[in-house]
Amino acid sequence: MTDEILLDAEDRMDKAVVAFESTLATIRTGRASTKLVEHISVEQYGQSMSLIQLATLSTPEATLITVQPWDKSSVNAIMKALQTSDIGIMPQSDGSMIRLPIPPLTEDRRKDLVKQVHGKTEDARVAVRNVRRHAMDELKKQLREGELSEDDEHRAMSEVERLTQQHVERLDSIARQKEQELLEI
Repeated sequence: MTDEILLDAEDRMDKAVVAFESTLATIRTGRASTKLVEHISVEQYGQSMSLIQLATLSTPEATLITVQPWDKSSVNAIMKALQTSDIGIMPQSDGSMIRLPIPPLTEDRRKDLVKQVHGKTEDARVAVRNVRRHAMDELKKQLREGELSEDDEHRAMSEVERLTQQHVERLDSIARQKEQELLEI
């Protein structure tokens, strides 16, 4: 029974790390990445769709993202969505393709983005700690119900702590790497 709790906790912590990585991918560095725009919601065909469902995204240059809509009638809707998004890049269109030139980051903007990374890192740590708390509560519940001995509970709690520490270190490592990307000129 403790194995199930530990496996569930590890799986949920892994998912928190993956979610954190995908969240950080949306933070703009000095290089172009399609992850910056693929999540943007576009009103098209009477519903809200993500940009990646409507167009081919590519990065032909280090400072350029191109958006090639599959349906040319969706160019205006995509332009509007890009202009109202929070990415801070002005799209340019030639009627069939949209170009997003990535301007170099100013020092102040880099510092703001680093602060965003720190905030998102703390959110991810909280998510991992919530998984730890849930696993600990389950172990205590099993101890109270007599399904687990105190020694087994102690061993399992130590394992949960080890998993938590391991995942927090992974989060910190990913955050440091992103911070280095942001501060690199």
